[in-house]
Amino acid sequence: AQEDDLPLDDEVLDEDAWETPPKPTIEEVIDVLKSEDAGSFSHATIVYGLSNISHSHIEEIQETWERIPITKKRAILTNLIESQENDFQLDYSIFATYNLNQDDPRIRQSAIDLLWEDMSLEIMDRLINLAINDRNRDVRATASSALGRFVLLGELDRLPQIEAVKILEAVMHIWQNEHEDIEVKRRALESLANSSHPAVNPAIESAYNSHYTELQISALYAMGRTADVRWESIILEELVGDDNSKRYEAARAAGELGLISAVQRLAELILDDDLELTTMAIWSLGEIGGKTAMRVLEMLMEQAESINDEAMIEAIEDALGNAMLASELDDLDLFEDD
Repeated sequence: AQEDDLPLDDEVLDEDAWETPPKPTIEEVIDVLKSEDAGSFSHATIVYGLSNISHSHIEEIQETWERIPITKKRAILTNLIESQENDFQLDYSIFATYNLNQDDPRIRQSAIDLLWEDMSLEIMDRLINLAINDRNRDVRATASSALGRFVLLGELDRLPQIEAVKILEAVMHIWQNEHEDIEVKRRALESLANSSHPAVNPAIESAYNSHYTELQISALYAMGRTADVRWESIILEELVGDDNSKRYEAARAAGELGLISAVQRLAELILDDDLELTTMAIWSLGEIGGKTAMRVLEMLMEQAESINDEAMIEAIEDALGNAMLASELDDLDLFEDD
């Protein structure tokens, strides 16, 4: 192409266009919160103004926040969660911690979700308290699930030993509590699976052999987290079962465990009408890698391109990238063995 043909646009090339907008003042945030505008919960002033605020800002905003209708609070927090997922520079830790004390359970749940990147011991203790003592079942379940990252930190020796023991004992307590709701217990089991503690595998077996479908589904999820191929036969069997939720978690577990024996059954799952199940099977094939898995993904790519299915094409591209990486690592391992 000739230089004159290139779509050069000063505005596109302007580096300032890529910069984060100036941070709004707390007064500007308060003004928007007070606004009756129905769309104000997604206002850029809210998104950027509530990020990285101080404790003194919380004191300034508290009176206004408490007067806002619950539905609007929920909408604001939901938007903050979505915004944080798309921009890693946003940090709502202080604002989310403040909302852990709100009366509305759904707001407390959203606050927990908003803290998903916070690895501080202070938040760990707050989450333990919520998981065990909160009066609402769904809040306890959400907190129990959030504790999984701290269990993993302990497993990786990235927590002081006393704190690693504390988090493991807390999650184990929730799982073993016979009076606790099934929804809470299953989330505790999923968190527990991030540990190599000897009690984990018996807990998974107990859940899988229970009469509760929800516990069986969480047991399949937990199997994948253990990095233990002892669960291979169970996972292969569930891949051809008639429960889509179980097949979904079995597909995830097959990928996490790198089960080559599951490739054929995962290939069959791709033909399922359930889009979520198909997407998980594609991801799993990418995690497993190998010539057969890559061949299946390449064939599927041809089909997706023929119908211009952009979402499917993107999922397959990601899976192929993972499969190639897995193959390269396998080749490297063989080279080092030689």
